[in-house]
Amino acid sequence: MKQVKKAFVYRIYPNDLQKEMFAKTFGCARKIWNLMLDDRINSYKQYHEDATPIKETTPAMYKKDYPYLKEVDSLALANEQMHLRRAFTNFYRNSKTVGYPKFKSKNRNRNSYTTNNQNGTIAIIDKQGIKLPKVGVVSMDYHREHTGKIKSATVSQDATGAYYVAILCETEVEAFAKTNSSIGVDMGIHHYVVLSDGTKIENPKYLKKDMQRLQKLQRKLSRKAEIAKAKGIKLEDAKNYQKLKITIARLHKRIYNRRHDFLHKLSTYLIKNHDVICVEKLSVKKMLESHLAQAITDAGWTKFLALLKYKAEWYGKSIKEVEPYYPSTQICHVCGSKESKKALHIREWECSSCHSYHDRDINAAMNIHQHGLAI
Repeated sequence: MKQVKKAFVYRIYPNDLQKEMFAKTFGCARKIWNLMLDDRINSYKQYHEDATPIKETTPAMYKKDYPYLKEVDSLALANEQMHLRRAFTNFYRNSKTVGYPKFKSKNRNRNSYTTNNQNGTIAIIDKQGIKLPKVGVVSMDYHREHTGKIKSATVSQDATGAYYVAILCETEVEAFAKTNSSIGVDMGIHHYVVLSDGTKIENPKYLKKDMQRLQKLQRKLSRKAEIAKAKGIKLEDAKNYQKLKITIARLHKRIYNRRHDFLHKLSTYLIKNHDVICVEKLSVKKMLESHLAQAITDAGWTKFLALLKYKAEWYGKSIKEVEPYYPSTQICHVCGSKESKKALHIREWECSSCHSYHDRDINAAMNIHQHGLAI
C-alpha cells in the first residue's frame, strides 16, 4: 500500500450568505496575491539598485491597511502566500517553460481559494454537506465516498457560476498487479495514440466537433458587446451578453469534461495492463507554434502525460520518456536504418535498406518502445 494525496471533487450549493462569503474570500485571496507579487517585484528592483536585502511579506502585514482582510479565513490568505512562493520556485527552476507569476484579474482568473483542515474545521456532514471555516455547512452533492484523512479543501466557482469543492485527502492506494508487459506509445493527430502492439485509439476531436457552434456563439457575443458599447452599457450590466457568455462557458465545460473522462480512462487502461510504458517527451510548446496548434490543444497531450506519470507512481508502474527529438518516424524498427524526414501526409513507407513495409505510427511506437526500454 502506498500513501498518497488524492483529491475528491463535489458540486456544492451555497445559500446567499455563503455565496457572499465565498465572493469576499475569492476577492481577498486575489488581493493578497497581487499585493505580495507587487511587493516582491519592487523588492527585487530595490535589491538590484542598491543591494537592499529582499524581504518576503506575509498576509498579516497587509491587514492594517486593508482591514476587510480580517473578515475572511486567514488560512485562505496564507495559502495564497504558499502558492505565490511555489510559482516563483517553478519559474526559477524552468523559466523556459514556466512563465513569470502574473497579477490576477477578477474577470480573467478562475475564482478559488484553499483552506486547511485543523482539528475538524473541514468535515463531511451526514453525506449531505461540508463544513468549511468561516462559512459553515454548505449543501453538497456527495456522489462518491472520499477515503482517508481530509487535509485541505479548495473552493472554486467556474465561468458558468457553479460552485465546487475539492477535498484533498491523505489516503492509501494498492499497487496494480504486475503484468510483465511493456508498451510503446506514439501520440498523434490522426489517432490519439498508436501502441507498439498495433492498437490504434481514435482521437475524439471534441473541440473540432463543437468548433462551428462555438465560433457562431463567439461571433454573436462580439455583436452583443458592440451593441452594449454603442448604448453606453457596461458589459457586466448587459444581461443578454452575460447570458450568452454563460452559454459559451457551458460549452467549453462540456468539452473539458468529455476530454477529461477520455484521458482518465485511457491512462488507467495503460497503467493497469502494462508495467512499463514508453512515451515521447513532447515539446508541446514548440508544436503549438505550428499549423497544428488547434489540434494539439484539443488533444490535451500534456494532461495525458501528467495522468500517466502520477498513476504510474501511485500504482507501482514505470514511465520511460524518450527525448523529444528522437527520430522515431524516420528509423526502420526492423534493421535500424534511418530514412529522410517524411511529410505528415505520408502514412506508410518502405525501408530502402531492408525493404520492410511500415505503418508510420506503428513503426514510431515500436521505436519508442525499443528506445525507451534501453534508457
